[in-house]
Amino acid sequence: MTTQENPQKGFFLTIEGIEGVGKSTALKFIQDYLTQANKNFIVTREPGGTPIAEQIRQVLLTPNSAETMIPETELLLMFACRVQHIHQVILPALAAGKWVVSDRYSDASFAYQGGGRGIDVSRIEMLEKWLLQDLRPDLTLLLDAPAQIGLERAKHRGPQDRIEQEKMAFFERVRRGYLDRMQQDKKRFRLIDATQPLENVRTTLKRILDAINQQ
Repeated sequence: MTTQENPQKGFFLTIEGIEGVGKSTALKFIQDYLTQANKNFIVTREPGGTPIAEQIRQVLLTPNSAETMIPETELLLMFACRVQHIHQVILPALAAGKWVVSDRYSDASFAYQGGGRGIDVSRIEMLEKWLLQDLRPDLTLLLDAPAQIGLERAKHRGPQDRIEQEKMAFFERVRRGYLDRMQQDKKRFRLIDATQPLENVRTTLKRILDAINQQ
């Protein structure tokens, strides 16, 4: 059940975008904002968020020179993480009236495994309908920048995981996947230009969060 249908319950906010668009910085700003606003909230992430899901995350993101992970395996592992995350973290927090702020959710599978890996979107929709049922974020912030800019920023963060090691063309497809996803659900998404100065991004985030608080 969506949180919009139960306004007395919590609020589900997700942040999406390719590597290097500043999701971690945005998450820190949102966390500070919610703290100052005296909101009861949790910050979590995908893949991961629970002990089991974090173990699967290691399998997903650790480079393996002995074996190539096929796209379908990647997709199914992502949803295995997600269903644990939903039942162990997200639903209990929302039921307790908390804000849930998640670094990625199911939109990432449409972008990465759909757009990036080329898996038929109908397959992802089938998994989403089965495993997520109708749990959707109340709001999704899509931080957007060209793949070249994002990857240039990301390469300075240290060792790259298995997905971060993909070529530029992969992340260009991922970005298009995100933008296509947004076009299908414009009411839920807020597009944020991640190429603008950090202060401008923070101003945009504050305006969005202020609007939610005033509802």
